[in-house]
Amino acid sequence: MRSFPESGRVGWLGGRQEAWARRVFGTILQALLICCLSASLLALPTLASPVHPPSADILKLQVALSGRGFRVGSIDGLDGPRTRAALRAYQESANLHHVGGSRAHPVPSPPVEPTLTQYVVTAGDVAALGRVPSTWRGKSRAPCLPHETLLEALAERSSAHPKLLLQLNPSISWRQVTPGTELVLPRFRDPPIRPAARISINLKTCTLLARDASERIVLMAPCSIGRIASSRPVGSLRVASIVNNPSYTFDPARFPESPEARSMDRKILLPPGPNNPVGVAWIGLNRPGIGIHGTPSPETVGRPESHGCFRLANWDVAYLALISRPGLPVEVGD
Repeated sequence: MRSFPESGRVGWLGGRQEAWARRVFGTILQALLICCLSASLLALPTLASPVHPPSADILKLQVALSGRGFRVGSIDGLDGPRTRAALRAYQESANLHHVGGSRAHPVPSPPVEPTLTQYVVTAGDVAALGRVPSTWRGKSRAPCLPHETLLEALAERSSAHPKLLLQLNPSISWRQVTPGTELVLPRFRDPPIRPAARISINLKTCTLLARDASERIVLMAPCSIGRIASSRPVGSLRVASIVNNPSYTFDPARFPESPEARSMDRKILLPPGPNNPVGVAWIGLNRPGIGIHGTPSPETVGRPESHGCFRLANWDVAYLALISRPGLPVEVGD
C-alpha cells in the first residue's frame, strides 16, 4: 500500500487504481475551472457592441419629463438615477402616489408627445461656430467663447448628449455638415413660464428645485455643488442679480490647481459665450462671488466639483433666469 506524503495516512488504492483516480480527479477539476472562467468571460462587456444602447421608451419619457420642467440632465435615452428622480418628482407633483411600479402595474408617466423632430441646418448655425482657446489668457483675448462644433451646439439646443445625436444621425459626417443638411433631434422645449416663488438646493442629492407661489414645482434640475464642503454656502440666501450672456472675471487665486493660474498675478476678464466658464446666465446670490450659473460641460452637471457656486446645464440656467427675480429666496441645505 502507498502513503499520501502530505498526511502520512495509508492509501486505500493500488498503484494503477490510484493513478486512474488522479487522472479522473484532474479531468473533473480542469472542467470546473473552464466552466468558471467561461462564466466570468461571458459576464464581461465587449467593445464590439454598446453595453447600454438607447431605449426608445426611455427617450420618450426623458423628453416628456424635460418639457414639464423635470429635467434629467442631458437627454440620452438611457435609464439612470436622474431620470428616475425626475419621474418620482413628477409623480409626487401630480399626486400620483404609487411610485414603485412593475410590469403588471407600471408607474404613471407624463403624457407622451412627439419625441423627435427634423431640423435643417442654417447658415447662421455654421457662422456662429468658432475656436475657443485652450488657455485662460487666450480666452481673455478672444472676442467671444462660442460653440466649437455643430454637434456641440445642437446637442445643447436640444438638451441632449452628443452621443445621442450621433446615434440618431448615423449617416451624418458632422465635420462636413453644411447649411441645408437635415438632422434628427430630440424635440426639447421649455415648459410655460411660471414665476418662481422660491428656490431650494439639496446638497445631498445635488438637485435644484424652483417652486411657484402654490408650491408646485416649476423646475427640477441636476446641480453641481462645491467640491470642498467648506466652500458651499449653506442657509437662507436670496437672488441679488440676473445677467444673461455674462462675461466672467477669472481670479487665479481661486484656481490653485491650474498651473497657468499659479503663474498669474492679476484677474482677467473672459468674454461671453456658451463656452464661458459660467455659461449663458449668471444668477448672483447675496454672497460675494457665489451664484447659480451655466457650464460649457453639461454632461458633468450633478456632481460635487465646482468651486462653491451652483452649476446647471446652460438650458436649465437659461430657463431659471426667466422665472427668477432679484430678492427671490434661495434655501441651501441637505
